[in-house]
Amino acid sequence: MTTISLKDLRVGDSGKIVGFDKTGKAYRKRLLAMGLTPGTEFKVTRFAPMGDPVEIKLRGFALTLRKDEAAILLIEKLV
Repeated sequence: MTTISLKDLRVGDSGKIVGFDKTGKAYRKRLLAMGLTPGTEFKVTRFAPMGDPVEIKLRGFALTLRKDEAAILLIEKLV
């Protein structure tokens, strides 16, 4: 299993959260509270013109994340 970053995905790609980077302890609780738990599948719906923020759809709602928040997510790309 190879983990990638959210910025490596394109609009329409799907992924699954497999964990969190150890350097992101400040954002970990916040992301967990927003429903970004390991095993959660999501789909990238859009990127802002400059690439920040990114919008993903998961659990029936859209969630927008900034680059620094999204950078600590360890993601597996789904086919």
